[in-house]
Amino acid sequence: MKILGIGNAIVDVICKVNENFIEKNFLTKSTMKLVDENEFEKLLLSLKIEETISGGSVANSIVGLSQLGNEVGFIGKINDDELGAKYEDGLKKENVKYFYSKKKEKVPTGTCLILITPDSERTMITFLGTAGKINEQDIDVSSIKNSEILFLEGYLWDEGEPQKAFNKAINNSNKVAMSLSDLFCVERHKSSFLELVKNNLDITFANEQEIMSLINTKKIEDVIEFSKSTKKLLVVTRGDKGAIAINDDVVVECNAKKDIKLVDLTGAGDLFASGFLHGHINGRSLKESLEKGTEMSSKIIQTIGARLS
Repeated sequence: MKILGIGNAIVDVICKVNENFIEKNFLTKSTMKLVDENEFEKLLLSLKIEETISGGSVANSIVGLSQLGNEVGFIGKINDDELGAKYEDGLKKENVKYFYSKKKEKVPTGTCLILITPDSERTMITFLGTAGKINEQDIDVSSIKNSEILFLEGYLWDEGEPQKAFNKAINNSNKVAMSLSDLFCVERHKSSFLELVKNNLDITFANEQEIMSLINTKKIEDVIEFSKSTKKLLVVTRGDKGAIAINDDVVVECNAKKDIKLVDLTGAGDLFASGFLHGHINGRSLKESLEKGTEMSSKIIQTIGARLS
């Protein structure tokens, strides 16, 4: 198997909202907020649902990799409920091997409200549900050992059992990549993430805001020097400034695509990772991998949701 992903198994509920909704509910635009089930249901009552699809950051990347013809798999915890069945079916339809056997749990399958404002930015409200209960017993070690790259998401990192599951996966991997996922995650787990980037990860994906927060800088030059010091591969997306990859002392840049009709930024980073990893795992150059990531990202932001049809 080329790549195995482990992440939060989340069903995405996509809704369009105005700026006032974000302000009225004391949300921080373009970030992710964790809520309990009651708060989630309360918000949902006031919204019109555009689409419901199986999601989760790494799962979106894995589906993208499958669509590019790679043999891939995924581990993520769901409940044996209606949403869990929908989630599993969504992966299997995309030829993703699912290495988790669902069973009845005390909490439902995780759900994420993706609120899209008129400027196409997305703000996420997440009830982790069963996804946040992942533990060491849920980790299929043989599938990790049989994959060339293990791909993890920062969203998964949390205290207690999820962290133990995360570390077990890393300790059994051949090569490990991770997305920092969100500024919220970086600021919540800064010291742990810094340790992971320096000592445990072979490939790190981040946007400019996330990586600058991680190392406490506002200069891309500092990011480049930091990456060189780690001797690892760092891939940074920079919005309309394109993307950059730093591998040891090699620095490669790629321009963003122009004249794109922006519809929804959901999944931009996820599909960028799909494209880059596709290039990387198939022996393409850093430049070609960046270009493939940019191509995939450009496609997804012209449609609603984080999965290409």
